Amino acid sequence: MTTEHKPRNHDSGPLKSGVRNEVRASVDGHVVQAGAIHGDVHLHSVRDRVVVPQQLPAAPRWFAGRAEELAALTAALDGAVETGATVMISAIGGAGGIGKTWLALYWAHQHADRFPDGQLFVDLRGFTPRGEPMPAGEAVRGFLNALGVESAGIPADLDAQVGLYRSLVADRRMLIVLDNARDTTHVAPLLPGSSACTVLVTSRRYLAGLVTTHGAQSLDLDVLPAAEARQLLVDHLGPERVAAEPDAVIEFLACCAGLPLALSIVAARATTHPDFPLSLLAEELRDHATRLDGLDAGEIPLNLRAAFSSSHHALSPEAALLLELLGLTPGSDISLPAAASLAGLSVARVRGLLRELETAHLVAQPVPGRYRLHDLIRLYASDQAHHHQTRNSCDIALRRLVDFYLHTAYTGDQLLDPHRESVELDPPVPGCHPHPLQDETRALAWLDVEHRCLLAAQHLAIDRGWHTRVWQLAPTLHTYHWRRGLLSDQVAVARAGLAAAQHLGDSATQAPAHRLLAEACALVGRHAEALDHLHQALTLAERSSDLPSQAHTHRVLAWTWGQQGEIQSALDHATHSLGLFQSLDDQEWEARGLNQAAWYSAQLGHYEQARTYCEGALLLHRRHHNCNGEALSLSVHAYVGLFTGRHTQVLDYGHRALALFRDIGNTYYEAILLDGLGQAYAALGRHGEARDAWQQAWELYQAQNRLGEAEHVQRQLAGLAEQEREQEREQGEVLRSESP
Repeated sequence: MTTEHKPRNHDSGPLKSGVRNEVRASVDGHVVQAGAIHGDVHLHSVRDRVVVPQQLPAAPRWFAGRAEELAALTAALDGAVETGATVMISAIGGAGGIGKTWLALYWAHQHADRFPDGQLFVDLRGFTPRGEPMPAGEAVRGFLNALGVESAGIPADLDAQVGLYRSLVADRRMLIVLDNARDTTHVAPLLPGSSACTVLVTSRRYLAGLVTTHGAQSLDLDVLPAAEARQLLVDHLGPERVAAEPDAVIEFLACCAGLPLALSIVAARATTHPDFPLSLLAEELRDHATRLDGLDAGEIPLNLRAAFSSSHHALSPEAALLLELLGLTPGSDISLPAAASLAGLSVARVRGLLRELETAHLVAQPVPGRYRLHDLIRLYASDQAHHHQTRNSCDIALRRLVDFYLHTAYTGDQLLDPHRESVELDPPVPGCHPHPLQDETRALAWLDVEHRCLLAAQHLAIDRGWHTRVWQLAPTLHTYHWRRGLLSDQVAVARAGLAAAQHLGDSATQAPAHRLLAEACALVGRHAEALDHLHQALTLAERSSDLPSQAHTHRVLAWTWGQQGEIQSALDHATHSLGLFQSLDDQEWEARGLNQAAWYSAQLGHYEQARTYCEGALLLHRRHHNCNGEALSLSVHAYVGLFTGRHTQVLDYGHRALALFRDIGNTYYEAILLDGLGQAYAALGRHGEARDAWQQAWELYQAQNRLGEAEHVQRQLAGLAEQEREQEREQGEVLRSESP
């Protein structure tokens, strides 16, 4: 609806140079003649009777959150008013269903009084399942009608229409809302030339041209935080109904993942049956396979699949395919190199496709080089992949991805511990390009970043029945898990590896798989299970006369018995393992066997024998450039000093070992060594340094979920504190006794 408004006394201005012919426009029944290219436009009689358009649709009835975004829009308007230099344009971006239009309308109604000359609104249908985008000419003609220009008097030429439109809004304090724009070229003809106007543009694309060419301020929307999402449900359903079924509401929030449209669809469906328990709808949404079907309230505006399809269909074919494949990936995010292997394309090509998806707000890049899909977009993309791609083509893409993780992790494992027992991999499938890792530091950093994705890749391989890859990931991650103290993860990975090895039916694979799981179980205190798997591994190794496998099994048996305090049994297996490695002339593993024998000898009080073992191990480790082994040898030397009361020796060897452990990122042994250093400091009366060492050890134990060790260190800290308090009491008594 429009009302007549007599404006301020404006001077007539020139029509834009795009007008190529004489134009006769009829405004409220008054015929006005516009000149040619260099002529003047005589709009006095037009502007004497200009209407004040009020085209804003109703504000959203329920609106939650977005305080920062609303404040940003207001600040941008205030800044433009102060400078008056140019038209204020805010480009509100975000994925379909994120609430761009709701934000624009809510803010527009809040500030309607700041636009006394009217508000124009148009849905440009840039992304819609119901047809093509609105042509710019149609939008301009609609604006001219709203400004009082009769249809018969609108110029035929688009440039002339734009010129007339800009002349009519010049110097008027108006708000122009351009909703659902396809791209910058879609909205450019609708931008006024006057600094008096304010423009809000919403789009699912990042409108770079609008920012760089027209100085627009970009405002991208993210999902609602949990509290604001819950408030939106409360507004729709009422506080009583929400409070009555808290578990169902938690399920709604998890399934909708902060997407306002999804929350509104859930609310719409729930209000359709106000007497039905919310738990029924929550149960329907819980199933990933049917969740998108559940997020449909029966109309196009309240159909999440339809909302996403508009963005999907606007993509280039390659980008659309990449989106579908990304929906199949198992991790929470993905790196650029991993995405390139998934697609079977070059990194450069996939970088461009990901940029297209990011511009369309279908993927986010929270940190450089890593990409993430919203949970519901991922679900939609996966749904589309299953509809548009064959099972075989999806399998090929996912094999490339799993091979990317497996082969890159294998390279990292070889850099962390090049001499350890490992598996032989087949070449990666065609189109897979593992990420090159130059050194140990980069390998550890890559494994830190990709750890969750590596675990997810093994789960994917389990689901697909790719048993060889499932098994191979288990030993590939062993060194990393040990060094980082991720023991429960190693148990899970090794257990899956054993199950896969048993599916393969190869005894040469099953023996190391049993041993790998046993070692992981021993580390977390599951000694009975560890011994059971070790006995099975030893039986398989002896049956096949596999001496290396027997040597490794005795090595892990020593570790397992040592964990239980059975030191003599541990030493027996350690020396047996050492003899086998020496007979095999495997100097790298001989060095590790010497370290193990030294450790158990020291615990039994055989200190000279322990030192002899240690010196031999240290020599071999340095010869083979094994920093981890060297650090372990130095650690055993330090503990021999601790057992024999040579505490300065503990500090000497201990700090050299600590530096090496920290260089290679071995936080598992770093924690143990810090514990021992604390004991040496305490024995020397250096309580402050003891406290610092134990505090660091406690933090590492806690982070690695080694709660028994953490409690032990906590008791030592408490004992140190009590000792210091006792010393203070004694000193106080001495001072009191000496005072007159």
